[in-house]
This record gives sequence, C-alpha cells and structure tokens, in this order.
Amino acid sequence: MANNTVKVVLILAVALLCACSLTCGAGALLWAFRSEPSAMAPSPTVIAAEPIRPTVAPVGEGTPAIPVAEPTPSGGSSLADSLKDSEAETQDERTHSGGTLRLAGDLPPALDPAMVQDSTSALYVVHLYSGLVTLSADLEVVPDLALSWDVVDDGRTYVFDLNPAASFADGTPITAEDFVYSWERACSPALGSPVAVAYLGDIAGVADYASGRADSISGLEVRDTHTLAVTIDAPKAYFLAKLTYPVAMVVDRTRVEQGGERWFLDPNGSGPFTLEETSEDLIVLERNRRYSGDPARLDRVEFYVSGGLPITMYENDQLDIADVYSDELDRVMDPHNPLSAEVHVADELSIEYLAMDVTRPPFDDVAVRRAILKAIDREKLATLVLNNSATPGRGILPPGLMPIDPDPAAGLMVFDPEEARRILASSRYAAEGEMPEIVLSISGTSGYMPSMVRAVLAMLEENLGLEVSVEQVEWSSFLEDLNQRRYTFYSSGWIADYPDPQNFVDLLFHSESAQNHTGYANSEVDALLEEARVEMDPDRRMALYADAEVMILEDAPWVPLAHGVSYTLVKPYVEGYSPSASLSPWLRDLYFEE
Repeated sequence: MANNTVKVVLILAVALLCACSLTCGAGALLWAFRSEPSAMAPSPTVIAAEPIRPTVAPVGEGTPAIPVAEPTPSGGSSLADSLKDSEAETQDERTHSGGTLRLAGDLPPALDPAMVQDSTSALYVVHLYSGLVTLSADLEVVPDLALSWDVVDDGRTYVFDLNPAASFADGTPITAEDFVYSWERACSPALGSPVAVAYLGDIAGVADYASGRADSISGLEVRDTHTLAVTIDAPKAYFLAKLTYPVAMVVDRTRVEQGGERWFLDPNGSGPFTLEETSEDLIVLERNRRYSGDPARLDRVEFYVSGGLPITMYENDQLDIADVYSDELDRVMDPHNPLSAEVHVADELSIEYLAMDVTRPPFDDVAVRRAILKAIDREKLATLVLNNSATPGRGILPPGLMPIDPDPAAGLMVFDPEEARRILASSRYAAEGEMPEIVLSISGTSGYMPSMVRAVLAMLEENLGLEVSVEQVEWSSFLEDLNQRRYTFYSSGWIADYPDPQNFVDLLFHSESAQNHTGYANSEVDALLEEARVEMDPDRRMALYADAEVMILEDAPWVPLAHGVSYTLVKPYVEGYSPSASLSPWLRDLYFEE
C-alpha cells in the first residue's frame, strides 16, 4: 500500500485555536486529534490492503441533494420487505417506528470484523454483525446471540447456549460451528489479522493455531448445534468483555468463501442493521428484519462522508446528530443559544498521547523520553487549546477505569519545565552535543496542522529547545505503518473496547502484545500484567494495574496528553440517545418521537 506522506516543517508558534479529541476504539485506535472538523473530507479509504471502491454511484452531479426536511416514518425498504417472515413481521409491529437517521461519517479502513483495529471501522461493524455477547449503553456485558452461559471448570470453561432463532440476514441459521469457523478464520496465519490474537488469545490453542503449529483451536468445542464450549488458558475476569470486540463476531462462511475478496461489501451479517450502500460520499445501513435481539427501530441510517462541516449541516437540518468540535464549543454551549439545550456531554474512556519507539534514537535514551513527559503543560492543552473539550491527561488509564484515588500515576505527570531541561541535559545525546532529527508522524492528508500538535511541539521547543518536523500519513496507511512499527515518534489515541484496565495497560504495553507499537519491554511490568490477568480479586487486580501504570510512566514510552469528552448535538425529535463511554450498537435504540 502506498504510504502517501506530506512532510510539514512546523513554524513553532503556539496557536491556541480549535483542537481535538479522539476518533479511533472501540481499545481501538483513534484517529487522534479529531476534535478539529475535517469538513467531512474522505479520510480512511482502505479496507485491509485495498481502498474501498463504490458499490453504488457516488453522490454527486445528478444525485439529489441531502434532504433538509425532518425525517418522517416510512414503510420500510424493499430489501426488508423481501426478507420479512411472519415472526419478523409480528416483532416489527411491536417495536418499529421507522424513519431515516442522518449522521456525519468517515470511510472505514475495515469492514471485515477480523480486521477491525480502529473506532471508525468499529462503528459500522458493531451494527452489521453480532457476537455471543455485547456491551450495553452502560458498558455491562449482556447476551447477544448467546441466550445464556455457564462458567465451569473453576472459571476456565464457558458454555454458551445460542439463540436457536438467530440467523444471518438472509435467514440462514447461526450455529456453534459458525463461531468456530469465524474465530479460526480470524486467527489463521493466512488472513493476517492485526488484532485476533490480542482479543482471542486467551482461548486455549489460539497461539498454536495462529502460528501454524495446529490445525484447529483446541479450546473450542461444538457440543451441539446451539451449544459452544470455550476453554481459556486460565480464569480471567475480563474474558467475557473481550468477546464484545468485532473480531469475535460471527461471519457467514458461505458469503466469505463465495463472495470474493470484497465479500464484506455485501456481508450477510447478523447485527441490527444491514449494509445497503457504500460509496465515497455515502454509507447506508438498513434495519435487519431478521435480527434476533431487540430490533432496530429506525428503517435506515445514512452516514454522509462528504457535504460540509457537520455542525453546519446540523444547523441546516441536514443531519440529526453531530459532534461539536472545540472551536464551536463556546458558541454552542452559550445558554442564550437554543442549540445548548440539544447538547449531550459524556466522558470517554479514551486517551490521546505521544508515543516513542524506545529502540530508536533519540528515544532509546530514557532521559529524552522523561524530559518530554515533563515538558508538556496538560492543563493548558485541555483548557486553552482544547477549550475544555477534554480533561488533562493524568496517566495512561482514563478517569473511571482506575478506582484508586488519587491515581498513583498522577505525580509523574506534573508539568515541570525546569526539571524537564535538567533531565534532558543528563541524556547521552546532550552529552554528545548532537540531537538526532525528530519527526512526529500524525494521521491526515490535508497538510493542515491540528492546533493540539502545534501547541505540543511549541512546548517542546520552548521548554526543551527541541525542533520537530511533522509528517502526515493517510489514516489507513497510518494503521498499517503502526503494525509494522515504522514510526519513531507519533501521535495517536485509544478508546476502550471494553471497560477494563487490561484493555489499556496490558494490551498496549506487554512486551509480547501485537498492539505494543513502541518496542517497550520491561520484565517487571510484564510480570505484574501477567499476574493481573489471572487475579480474580477486583481490588488486588486494580492495585497490580496501578503499579504497572506507574512503572510504565517512569519508563515513559508514552506521553499522555488528554482524555476525551464528547459533546454531541441531538435533534429534539430523536429519542433513545444515550452517550456511551465506549462503542456499542447504540443506533439500534434510537427512534423518532411520534
């Protein structure tokens, strides 16, 4: 895949303008610094190794403009009509409200559940597919395709009873064999999933299967058509939560094997919606009338990938829901502005950060990394640069995930430019009198520099005398480069896949994790994380993660910057909206008031 980069030499001036929060996930990677509007320009355009190509004509000349009228209930789509049976029709009569919801969207790097590693992709995939379990709006693990489960063998085996009414969108029944196929496909060396082992690796036999040493995953047992037993390598408190990640969702074997390389553009999923259109301008989901869970109440959801600034489109009645970016926050939140009554605010379980490859100059010297950690004024970033659309980074774990107060890591995050200069002066690069060139890699294609980046690098120049240049990389290429560890210094973000510290501290910093993109390795940290994996006492687990977080920050492979806060405009006629700190199939619960 071509790595389209744009080298931009910063004019290092503090530009306290609009700024950012996190885009990328569901533990998924975030498209960092998203709080600045992108005018809905196409961004991630690659699925797996290829760009999405339209399956319908792009919206453009000769295509009707985005409607501005308020949505009205409709009679359903022709596809839904062709799929409905008597059971679905009865269910529809109980819950269906109809209508089309309009949102701003981005093109996803992946629509194959096994390849999802970012929140943009996860937003679509969690609505198109289902797993055994899912997350509720309040982040509880709840049944999805599994009606129930038993935990036996001292916590090592989970026996799932599947819903016998569950089917793919075309009516094909879903069986336990479908889950075995889906998980073995995801973990197969041939597919090369960047996330499968990270999220399914607790299952006995996954490591051997993924490395080609076994022909099947030994920890999966089909006991009958609708009973699946899953054995893990040791009891783990977070295991069920990991099964809510897209890679654990079921796919239709026939569609995968007969649908060609781009089967995922006509996926035959089992989620609350089906994929009806994908183009460079528009992505459309329609209600899956055969969904076995609580059915979606909307007929259709349209994601506009182009068309203008989301907040402008919202004010012009072209969108029903839109994010508020930091440069518009004061205006929108003004009590005299009617829009202020339509804003929903929620803390995200997310972190924006700078990351350094600890094996490459100059970041192979811990003094350089520690100096940068101390040279960033996070209070200024949150209040002035981000206009209070984020909270200051207080550690790796976002507020709400570490129930230890005060957070033991907080003391390591204190802004101290004098101490930062002293630490940098003690580095071997300062002693040698020559600092290697430093290039910060960020996602993007426009050449526009987010104010967060400008402010951070201005602080590095002012407080440490470091001059930094920047390269921009298109989002899907950025993800691929991260997996290949091609970056020495980069900015990114992470949002919880599931509400557990393991999703941050272990997944991102254990020396053997595929999601560790910095080359960081500390045997003492590994030991703490491995102990926490099997610790079932909640307080003891949290203490282990707290100790690991402190040790990681002392080694400073990351510089935490801010924790996200979402501000979302929702039209008064949209009901059922509930802000969530992480990704869940939230569109299913929305409907229009009568």
